Amino acid sequence: MEGKKILIVDDEEDILEMLAYNFAKEGLKVYKADNGASAIETAEKVRPDVILLDVMLPDTDGITVCETLRKSPSLNNTLILFLSARGEDYSQVAGYKAGADDYIVKPIRIKILKHKVKVLLDRMAVPLSDVSSSGISINAERFSISLEGKETIIPKKEFELLSLLMSVPHKVFRRDEILNDVWGDTYIGDRTIDVHIRKLREKFGMNIIHTVKGVGYKFMG
Repeated sequence: MEGKKILIVDDEEDILEMLAYNFAKEGLKVYKADNGASAIETAEKVRPDVILLDVMLPDTDGITVCETLRKSPSLNNTLILFLSARGEDYSQVAGYKAGADDYIVKPIRIKILKHKVKVLLDRMAVPLSDVSSSGISINAERFSISLEGKETIIPKKEFELLSLLMSVPHKVFRRDEILNDVWGDTYIGDRTIDVHIRKLREKFGMNIIHTVKGVGYKFMG
């Protein structure tokens, strides 16, 4: 993780300083923000590799901040991890729908958090391949999708999931295989895959991905 940039966003000063101290020890260059507006401004300026984002902020909520950040092409490769005291399923689903790479429920276990960040950064270092099928083309370098020649940018995890399914059209990818290849050993809720599949269908058509009940999913190329 040494040399990477991390932006920590939290309005609780003790948590902000604790996280900043621990990640600085790992060799990361640390930036801090205690509200949503400052988080967006700082992210656009420094383009961090990772953002740790609290859901409850004084001027707005982290979900809105995440949605705003995900609309910025310059931050498409930035990892966003939510930190929140709210552990309800609907809160976590909202976080993933906004484009988060992970959702971590407080209280924070710093050793686990650092491991999650390392795993996600390591996975980013593995290059994806260009893929084209059924009028959809994936540009791995630009992290973009072209549908019938029209380019669009989608959240990174949606991109990685679609890339995996398109890598072998008509192959049924098991849920555990998808979890391992897209999220690694980072723990995520059971509904995370379903949320990302739904978002891909909304963008590219309901018939693009077929559900094999009790097994997994396949790309209908």
